[in-house]
Amino acid sequence: MRNNRQESSTMDQLIVDIVKNKSPTTVEQLIKLIQQRHPLTEEEIVKHILRLESQGKLVFKEEHPPSLPLTLTSYLFSTQAHWYWIIILLAIATTTLVFTIPENAYPMVYARYLLGSIFVLWLPGYSLIKALFPTKELDNIERAALSIGMSLALVPIAGLLLNYTPWGIRVTPVTISLLALTITLATAAVIREQQAKLKHQA
Repeated sequence: MRNNRQESSTMDQLIVDIVKNKSPTTVEQLIKLIQQRHPLTEEEIVKHILRLESQGKLVFKEEHPPSLPLTLTSYLFSTQAHWYWIIILLAIATTTLVFTIPENAYPMVYARYLLGSIFVLWLPGYSLIKALFPTKELDNIERAALSIGMSLALVPIAGLLLNYTPWGIRVTPVTISLLALTITLATAAVIREQQAKLKHQA
């Protein structure tokens, strides 16, 4: 019994010394450092750590996530809005290819077809779904499926509206209208996302 107490006291002192000298930032790092010095299982080490915490000899600090940018401009240029710039770049790149690469320019026309498919079948719907659900209410599969479905609904509506304008349903007005629609919806989405995250953080 006395030997068990001595071993426990020795282990406690070892853990305290490792925390003081090595300054591990996580419990996982602390466990690995202890296992380098003593052949204990992870479960046994955790018991020692929890006992030291209950005695006040170890104090765990909670890591707080970095605060969100307060302004929309700073949020737009943060890593959390990278999806917005990907959508904008894809939309602009597709529009550029449509107006610069003719139908008979092989094999470059295949890049036009590929980006054109994404531009028509995914970008408008994704931007709308992102605006309707700015936070993570949907998983990736649901978001992708709804994006395609909403794109298939939005594009015909845009074509129907163009049919009643002087421009009609031609490549140039359809491309420009889809570009404007995608940018508008994506901008609304990034604004809603920033506001929702600020509200959740508050």
